[in-house]
Amino acid sequence: MVDALKLEKLREVISENLRVQRDSDPVEYISVGTALQDAKAKQNHAIFARRGCGKTLLLHHSSRNLRPELKSIYLNCEDFKRHSFPNVLVEILSSIFRELDKNISGWFGKKRKLKAIIKDILEKLEALHVEADLRDEDVKSKKTVEKLTGYDAGLKIDQINLAHKSSGKDNEEVERSFKVHREKLQELDLWLPRLKENLRDLFEISSSVKGIILQIDDLYHLKRTDQAFVVDYVHRLCKDIPIYFKIATLRHSSTLYVDRDGQPIGAQERHDYQPIDIDYTFSNFQKTLQQNRAILVQFGKQACMNESDVMSLFKGEGFERLVMAGGGVPRDVLSLFLHLLNESVQDSGGKIGKDEVRLLSRNNFERKIEELKQDSKDDEQGDLIKGIYIIKRFCLDKKVNIFVIEEKLLQQNDALRALIYRLLDYRIIHSCASALTHKSVEGTFQAFAVDIGCYAHFRKLEGRFNEIDVADATSKEKMRSSPILDQAKLDSILAALPMNAEVELLTEEMEA
Repeated sequence: MVDALKLEKLREVISENLRVQRDSDPVEYISVGTALQDAKAKQNHAIFARRGCGKTLLLHHSSRNLRPELKSIYLNCEDFKRHSFPNVLVEILSSIFRELDKNISGWFGKKRKLKAIIKDILEKLEALHVEADLRDEDVKSKKTVEKLTGYDAGLKIDQINLAHKSSGKDNEEVERSFKVHREKLQELDLWLPRLKENLRDLFEISSSVKGIILQIDDLYHLKRTDQAFVVDYVHRLCKDIPIYFKIATLRHSSTLYVDRDGQPIGAQERHDYQPIDIDYTFSNFQKTLQQNRAILVQFGKQACMNESDVMSLFKGEGFERLVMAGGGVPRDVLSLFLHLLNESVQDSGGKIGKDEVRLLSRNNFERKIEELKQDSKDDEQGDLIKGIYIIKRFCLDKKVNIFVIEEKLLQQNDALRALIYRLLDYRIIHSCASALTHKSVEGTFQAFAVDIGCYAHFRKLEGRFNEIDVADATSKEKMRSSPILDQAKLDSILAALPMNAEVELLTEEMEA
């Protein structure tokens, strides 16, 4: 039995580090791949992962481990999410140069010329901020156009049954958005060459700093229509000078690049930046298991517990089920662990097993729905709830936890694709495989697992529900026989949607 004081220390260490703050005690990023190495490199990167996978931790840890000649500047886009465009870009630039101004002596030496350069830049940005505010009034009549852009469109569940396909309308909407943004961007664009000259002067004068890592966290907080334009300006600012951006965001809630009749806006993956994917999914469950185990063991060390001490808190398949219940997301896994540590270990002297995780996962599913409601736009909450109902209804009817969707359908049906992406981001469903062939029909499919909270009410699964265990070595082969959620089945469930899908989601009747 692990000492009670050590368990208290373990709880304290994990609780304090569930959400990483910039000025909190340093926490190590546990890297089982090359993510940490890439985050420190003199190269542009975008870090993709769901919430809770450690994007911010990776940025902070990498900045503490840079070579002496490299310095980092950290910005969180949540600070700018209510700013209009281009004020949001002006604010981001101002934050960069305020940070430079704050560190000018330590990074570049006590030279009067450097101070004057930064002072002029900040004054120019302040003037641009005022001009941008005034210009916003001039283009208010165009605001309605800006809200209509295709890549900022809200989720519309009733469009799923229409099999909406991408069309020329999207291009027209990108064009409209570009015209609105171009008017506002003109002065910033004209100033860019001079701004880059000033930055070159800084690096030429400095004898110690040879590069800056520009960390832009949580890009997804910015308005979707603004993201590509912000990234575009940052990319052009960094080009041919020793500044390298690291953008951390949710892949499916971000637009880093758009194409306007062959004219690129933003930064293109694998051309202008390299991706760092730290989203450990069910596609490689053993790797996801390894990552979460390493994180928990690392926290154990801070509580003077070795690996065997930490893992002795579990019984049977308890740890595997915990990672499944958390969707592989470290923050979710740790949050569930804290609850079970208190309830199953500290209070009752037991261990964390499959049943303990099952009971908690149902409450956790309800919590995820609440998180979705709080985090999503008012006009799409109802559609997201209906989307969850569709997925849960299909899985319960088919008595299976994993379903597949043809990749062709996902490409053609914009509303369905948007729904799936959003439910992945909110950890309601979990990615299990892509480019999967099916035993019954031709084509390639993507496989998804519904959150185990959806069927946690089944005390015994035998004869009532067929669970494919993603920890099993044969799981991929079993997925090839999973039920297909196709257009006909979508239409059928849509036609029978209840009046209040949220109430139905959590009732015993649906779970019977």
